Amino acid sequence: MRPFLFFAVTLALGTAAARATEPARWASGPERVALIELYTSEGCSSCPPAERWLGTLRDDPALWKNFVPVAFHVDYWNRLGWPDRFATREFTARQYAQAAAWSSGSVYTPCFVREGVEWRPRGEKISAPVGALAGALTASYDGAVLRAEFAPALPRAGERFEIYAALLGGGIVSKVTGGENSGETLRHEFVALALVRGAPGVALPLPAEKISGVPRRALAV
Repeated sequence: MRPFLFFAVTLALGTAAARATEPARWASGPERVALIELYTSEGCSSCPPAERWLGTLRDDPALWKNFVPVAFHVDYWNRLGWPDRFATREFTARQYAQAAAWSSGSVYTPCFVREGVEWRPRGEKISAPVGALAGALTASYDGAVLRAEFAPALPRAGERFEIYAALLGGGIVSKVTGGENSGETLRHEFVALALVRGAPGVALPLPAEKISGVPRRALAV
């Protein structure tokens, strides 16, 4: 299995969808999309421009079709005067694992990763991976529990897959009063509020949301 690559189906979640008794159900197309990750922190003065660029992807017609953006907030800036409410040790560990994959023992912010590879956006249009026929990913979500299945286009004996699901938040505003961004008002899109993983077909409970002031939500699988 190739780590850190998502086959993605994405659902925009509203209050009604989250409270519905019948699970929302959706399915991907046959091609794999590009996973765009940003490792960031509210305590890093270099991060707001990167987050503003990520936010512009909300208006890109290829969003969810060719690429899925996810902003992971890391916690190693928290000791410098501003505890980032989105940061987790899990996301920091994920970044270290990414860096280890390209033989780097250090991490930094802002750091973009595309398809598990260190990447620097240069204004180019983000396209889906070339020739990336993947298979069919189907999912259902009832506001608390996700269930997903994946049927590969080219099954191989003994091949196993993991399901990753990220609950994302958008339209979030933070007024920072400490650290390098003290006095700044930061706006966030595609923030990872939770990340879970498990085997296909297994019920994956998403943690109860602890962050307030999240106008928009999406679920990327």
